[in-house]
Amino acid sequence: MANNLLAGKRGIIFGALNEQSIAWKVAQRCHAEGATFVLSNAPLAMRMGEINKLSEECNAPVIAADATSVEDLEKVFSGAVEQLGGKIDFVLHSIGMSPNIRKGKGYGELNYEWFLKTLDISALSFHKMLHVAEKQDALNEWGSVVALSYIAAQRAFLDYTDMSQAKAVLESIARSYGQRLGHLKKVRVNTVSQSPTKTTAGAGISGFNAFYEYAERMSPLGNAPAEACADYCVSLFSDLTRFVTMQNLMHDGGFSTTGISEGIVEAITAASAGSEA
Repeated sequence: MANNLLAGKRGIIFGALNEQSIAWKVAQRCHAEGATFVLSNAPLAMRMGEINKLSEECNAPVIAADATSVEDLEKVFSGAVEQLGGKIDFVLHSIGMSPNIRKGKGYGELNYEWFLKTLDISALSFHKMLHVAEKQDALNEWGSVVALSYIAAQRAFLDYTDMSQAKAVLESIARSYGQRLGHLKKVRVNTVSQSPTKTTAGAGISGFNAFYEYAERMSPLGNAPAEACADYCVSLFSDLTRFVTMQNLMHDGGFSTTGISEGIVEAITAASAGSEA
């Protein structure tokens, strides 16, 4: 149910690829809540995805950009301000990619040039985005910027490899730039640490189904779906959360603060009984 939480607000949503994308769900919810916004993704991702369908549904212009390119990001922010008719109230960074994961490289065999690419795409792009927004004075006072993260920034997860470091850098940038933009413009900057979610990016991680099922059993509320994450992002874009900034906000059904769950105990007990038989 829509409540017009974002009525009159203008935004930029980076990273919508297809209907599985969290950014796609965020765009739909922002549209339902009365916002206008620009969509942006890399040219290759746009060719592979279905962003034009989302653009039509939400009446949202599309500006192609490589998020690692400051020049491209300058065009996105200046273009968004021009096309939307004013400064930006909210930004979503939903961008992450690891060439090492795509190529099946284990943590002990990382290609370091690819590692740098992972950091550039998945984390430094966030700094570049905020840098451009600041230099262009493109953000309204009391604006909100959100980037999507994952608990592997704080804990070791098999097969998440260099993306763990990228997410840790992403969260650090949110704190540092949150402090800066808070002083300058009253703009808040946060990250949302989302449950494992069945997106195109998630499916590319070896053992993802095990990640997903383990988190589902551990979380008292179960894994948070993409639609619920979109709702949470809308709340962070709204005026209801004006004094929340520099935080890594867990949106994971309680996974991050659960030591062990009844479901895991039962599964281990059953497995032990089976091995003793």
